[in-house]
Amino acid sequence: MIQIGIIGGAGYTAGELIRILLHHSKVNINFVYSTSNAGNKISHVHQDLAGTTNLLFTNTINTDVDIVFLCLGHGNSKAFLTKNTFSKKTKIIDLSTDFRLKDNQDFGELSFVYGLPELQKEAIKKAQYIANPGCFATAIQLAILPLAHHGLIQNDVHVNAVTGATGAGTSLSKTTHFTWRDNNFSYYKPFTHQHLGEMHQTVQQLQHDFTADINFMPNRGNFSRGIFATVYTKFEGSLEAAIELYESFYKEAAFTFISDAQIHLKQVVNTNKCLLHLHKHENKLLITSCIDNLLKGASGQAIQNMNLLFGFEETEGLQLKANFF
Repeated sequence: MIQIGIIGGAGYTAGELIRILLHHSKVNINFVYSTSNAGNKISHVHQDLAGTTNLLFTNTINTDVDIVFLCLGHGNSKAFLTKNTFSKKTKIIDLSTDFRLKDNQDFGELSFVYGLPELQKEAIKKAQYIANPGCFATAIQLAILPLAHHGLIQNDVHVNAVTGATGAGTSLSKTTHFTWRDNNFSYYKPFTHQHLGEMHQTVQQLQHDFTADINFMPNRGNFSRGIFATVYTKFEGSLEAAIELYESFYKEAAFTFISDAQIHLKQVVNTNKCLLHLHKHENKLLITSCIDNLLKGASGQAIQNMNLLFGFEETEGLQLKANFF
């Protein structure tokens, strides 16, 4: 049993991480660190865990665990690692934006590998430190990776994607409060979302001559969890050729699947799956991508990366049923 530490244990992603790890056959949760909740029962904050665990939050850290997950706000992982040093054996998976870009992947003696398994599986297996991808970035990259792999993105990519309220975290603001979010819809950060850097980096890794724009319009939905993204770009081949290209690219993927029917959020919420559906209209290829923002977009993918790091089955602990009803 490997020993696990979680830093920043009170947020949504930490709650999902704890929920899955408690039922993972290869791990033991050694500590869950939260200075604001130290001494409190984890199940008092993550109330779905009532009756499942008696673990308490702590304000002390075991620096000799096998792996630690950083579930901190963006910018805080660097600050935390500046003040706290883990043993040489400890692997780290960071769920913030701090180490995702190549310009930021090296931090002192630590060098982070971008943790998108469908792109970097072999590199992840050999890594010690993983930068877990962003939720929007995961859904959108998985929609376009096969095209980039074959050098087929020669024009602008247009993306419209909507995320649930949990994507904004637990802190309340005007646009996260229930009375504002309920029965409402809005966009934010048009064309400037922080996940665009990851997307461009990945496309250029596969298609070196890519110079077009990714025009990304993120939206807030009035539901709790999930991301529904529609992505389109020019594509001169047939729909059948596109489907064959995608199925071939993802034939070894543990959680990414091509659907021959239109897809919707209920198929993926509470799972680590990404479902893709292709549609051709004249010279445009439309790719629809659905994920759970808290799982494949965060904690589930982090555990998928952990499984790869330690040589476990990639799907271990992640065979979850969708909340379909």
